[in-house]
Amino acid sequence: MLSAREMIEKVKGVLMPILTDEAIELVEIDFIPSGKRWMLRIYINKKGGVTIADCEKINRELGRVLDVEDFFDHPYTLEVSSPGLTRELKTKEAFIQNKGNLCRIITKEKIDGKSEFKGTIVHANDNSIEIKGNNDIFTIPIHTIKKAHLVFEP
Repeated sequence: MLSAREMIEKVKGVLMPILTDEAIELVEIDFIPSGKRWMLRIYINKKGGVTIADCEKINRELGRVLDVEDFFDHPYTLEVSSPGLTRELKTKEAFIQNKGNLCRIITKEKIDGKSEFKGTIVHANDNSIEIKGNNDIFTIPIHTIKKAHLVFEP
C-alpha cells in the first residue's frame, strides 16, 4: 500500500499534463484519510481566476485517467477547486506567485517585537519573505513562519 505522499506524487504525474494543456497551475494536492472513503482534493489556479467550468473539466478529465490507472487501494472522493481569495501560503513559490498581494503572517517567534504581520508581499527567496506594511518593510525568515494567508480587502 502506498503512503499518502506517494499517492500525491502519482496523481501529480497524471494531472500535470492535463493542467498544462489547459494553462492551469497546480496550487496544491491534499490526500486525506477520512474513514472508509478518502478525500483527494486538488487546488488549481489560472491567470484571471478559476471558474466552476474549469474545476468541472479538470475533475472530469482527471477522474477518467484515475479510473484507468486504478492505483487507489480504497474508495475516494475527488474534489477540484480554487484555493480561494484568502488561500494559505505554504511555500516560497506561493509567496512569489502572490507578489503584490496583501497577506497576513504569524510567526513562531517575535521579530522586531511582533509575531503578527500584515502587508503587501514585496519579495520572497529561499530564506525570507519581505512584506511592506503601512509604515515599514519587514523581512521575515521563512523558518519562523507559523501560518500565512492572503487577505482579501474589497
